[in-house]
Amino acid sequence: MMTNKATHKIIMRIMAAMIFTFHTISTMSQTITANFSNDDSSKPYPKYEVRAMWLTTIGGIDWPHSYAKDTSPATIQKQQQELRNILDKLKQANINTILLQTRVRATTIYPCDMEPWDGCLSGNPGTSPGYDALKFAIDECHKRGMECHAWVVTIPIGKWNGAGCKNLRKTHPELLRKIGEEGYMNPEHLGTADYLARICGDITRRYDIDGIHLDYIRYPETWTIRSSKGGKEGDLRNPDARRNCITRIVKAIHNAVKSQKPWVKMSCSPIGKYSDLTRYSSHGWNALNTVCQDAQAWLRDGLMDQLYPMMYFRDNQFFPFAIDWAESSYGKTIAPGLGIYFLDPREGKWQKDDVARQMQVLRQLGLGHTYFRSDFFTRNVKDIYTYACNNIDNYPALVPPMTWAENRKPSPPQQINVTFANITQLSWQGTSPYYNIYASKEYPVDTDDPRNLIAQRVTRHSLDIETDKEYYYAVTAMDRYGNESLPTQSWQKARGNKQQLLKNDGTTLLLPIHASLTDAGYVAIESLQGNLITTLPFNKNGINIQSLPEGAYCIRTLGKKGITHKLGMFTIKR
Repeated sequence: MMTNKATHKIIMRIMAAMIFTFHTISTMSQTITANFSNDDSSKPYPKYEVRAMWLTTIGGIDWPHSYAKDTSPATIQKQQQELRNILDKLKQANINTILLQTRVRATTIYPCDMEPWDGCLSGNPGTSPGYDALKFAIDECHKRGMECHAWVVTIPIGKWNGAGCKNLRKTHPELLRKIGEEGYMNPEHLGTADYLARICGDITRRYDIDGIHLDYIRYPETWTIRSSKGGKEGDLRNPDARRNCITRIVKAIHNAVKSQKPWVKMSCSPIGKYSDLTRYSSHGWNALNTVCQDAQAWLRDGLMDQLYPMMYFRDNQFFPFAIDWAESSYGKTIAPGLGIYFLDPREGKWQKDDVARQMQVLRQLGLGHTYFRSDFFTRNVKDIYTYACNNIDNYPALVPPMTWAENRKPSPPQQINVTFANITQLSWQGTSPYYNIYASKEYPVDTDDPRNLIAQRVTRHSLDIETDKEYYYAVTAMDRYGNESLPTQSWQKARGNKQQLLKNDGTTLLLPIHASLTDAGYVAIESLQGNLITTLPFNKNGINIQSLPEGAYCIRTLGKKGITHKLGMFTIKR
């Protein structure tokens, strides 16, 4: 009798045969959130799937695009609004995981006692921008129901005379190695594991982070292999000994993170090809042998919860290696990175169909997908953003639960109530950190269908919903590991009153006459789910909404005495 693993491999090989004959990419129209669902039941959509984005801060190539000055609140607000706009657009594309570059090159985007500020925020390395960018980003991601993972660049520390490397040359010179003009942390020194574990442990302790994402956790390709004995590691010409050096660092970071918050996800971005396959060569560039990343063993041994392999290849250099990752997931989460930067003519010659086919195949394999990187996606290079929204990620998805760490379901919410006047308001009671909201015209609401999911990772115990249609609602509780409770159903079919939308031309929003009767100094722009998007100065002649992307919004006044008034809702279509 065949083992489960053998059966799984046969299934994967059959799927491989199907994959290489797969050429048709189907299309659908985008669904507006307020409509909640449509009648298309012909396509399966996964309820659980990682859809991630690498958001790069080095040089501000994804964010920020302007500098913040400690003495200038306006520059801070502008920089923060840039991030809000990016996250809004990613949220509209149903991205659920943000990998935010936090440790850049031994420099940081948060106040750190061990390393200096990166220059991407203030324009001057070592200078504070006047706010904690990591905390701000975490809060903004969580408002939108998205996870935020701290992306930590581990081994490279930038130019030898750069701010980060200079600092480490003073504080920990024994941990460094110079190769050309670049500085690196020495993976063979025992102190490197301790140092990086302190960095990641500090982030975990101080911030409500959802994951620690390790980048470049490997030997540099320019590393000269030692010819002498390596102490406890033995002869470091032996690949196993070098792999042990990298695994030692991973283990130290894992222990520092999990000992404080076991629900924080450990992940890394290994080289896209784990090793040579029987029929397909990695052409000398793979994780296991070239740079000593034993990433599949890290999954097996519980050191990693997720992997984001950098699969920036096409055709037979992509699909067989994706199958290999799927076969060796050990029940953990894998979301391969897609090289969408090759869609830009300045970077490569890829076409949209190259990426579209990869995304469809990854879904067939039960894998997630990750974009490298944000700027190419939000600029909609070769319509990749449009394709993702309309054809692959039409509906939200939850991040797969960490059942290997905890598999108990939380208790369902209690006493769900539905009231409606100008809006529909749900309220409930419970003790869980997160709640997911579902809506459907059918009772009971099918919470296994992601097309019914209208809000996720809600941290409050109520939700305002703007809609003029009748729906039944269900609420589930979710713990920090992603385990979801059974649903609590509302037997009431709630209908909100359709409101007159406020007029705008895509640049200026006209306010109702009664707005001028308030003592407002600012207005708050919110999503339909009640999440704050931005605050803008009040102007009775109209509000400048040029910075907002297309979508539907609510607007409230913010009075000088703390009193707020709802002015209405509006949609932007340019």
